[in-house]
Amino acid sequence: MDRKQLLRDVLAGHRLTEGEALSLMLVKDRGVLDICSAADEIREVRAGDTVTYVRNQNIHVSNICKNLCGFCGFGRRAGDEGAFLDDEETVRRKARLAAERQVTEICLLSGVHPDFTLDSYLDILRWTAEEAPGVHIHAFSPDEVAHASARSGVSTVEVLEQMKEAGMFSLQGTAAEILVDEVRAVICPRKIDTATWVRIIQQAHGAGIPTTATIMYGSYEGERERIRHLSILRDIQDRTGGFTEMIPLTYIHTNTPLYRQGIARPGATGREDLLMIAISRLFLDNFRNIQVSWGKLGTKLSQLALLSGANDLAGTMFSDDVSADAGAADAEFLDPEIMKRITADIKRPLCQRYTDYSLVSTG
Repeated sequence: MDRKQLLRDVLAGHRLTEGEALSLMLVKDRGVLDICSAADEIREVRAGDTVTYVRNQNIHVSNICKNLCGFCGFGRRAGDEGAFLDDEETVRRKARLAAERQVTEICLLSGVHPDFTLDSYLDILRWTAEEAPGVHIHAFSPDEVAHASARSGVSTVEVLEQMKEAGMFSLQGTAAEILVDEVRAVICPRKIDTATWVRIIQQAHGAGIPTTATIMYGSYEGERERIRHLSILRDIQDRTGGFTEMIPLTYIHTNTPLYRQGIARPGATGREDLLMIAISRLFLDNFRNIQVSWGKLGTKLSQLALLSGANDLAGTMFSDDVSADAGAADAEFLDPEIMKRITADIKRPLCQRYTDYSLVSTG
């Protein structure tokens, strides 16, 4: 396959097949730079030159989790050292702090607590909404929706509708990891399967709840499984149009059981990280926004990702306990002034956005 001709075809509007995308994902020579350059051209057409970010705060409610996935260093059993579960007062205090920081988005993050019911999730949403009125609440995952449904005896559609009524504006497209069941059986065997994840995401979109899309790559899967995952996301977006952005999440290996047991390799390489961004841009022709997870890549590689098809620098976060517990060195807070330095250095304007990607007026 003539790689340069393929890239010219994509720039002219050709939709990549899985086989073609796989051939690009396998490139290991300086052709990587050609792929990143083509992705950046597509980014310019599809999303413009502006680099966006959201002023947000992560609120971690609990690290007690029924899943204890092998790629995760965050989850604990209830009796483990370091296990925590925030009570109402603590959730409210964290939400007030977020509001005082003038965030426009709060991300509610948690392990899938085995004792949580639908009411547990609704309480957390209501406490947060009451303390941070007007702030967009981006919350939970399809796995948590399925858990709430099973624990409370109501359908996943009803769970989503009640969460929306309680204050959830958008659903996190996490718990996806790799949407290939043979891989999931190794890295996250207690999580929902691919078909259930797809069903709940589509139900959310059908209920008017937008979601993000994610991939967690660099652990046990190969390039073929990464492309299969992207294809599933593209098919969903063709049907619903409900994804707001794609977020590639590189596997942080250091403190995870999967790596310590010799099952996973020590994460993706820099080449793989840039190709994941670039091929997401080239393959996902129905996505406008490709996000850089700076807490996992670091600021220097994140800057290169912005030259490889990405247009969004995610959020300020103020905390990312999940990445930090897995071993990421700088996953706490990224000052917009540092973002501005990163983007100015590559001659791209920086602008604050809301969760729906509308821009915050500076006037």
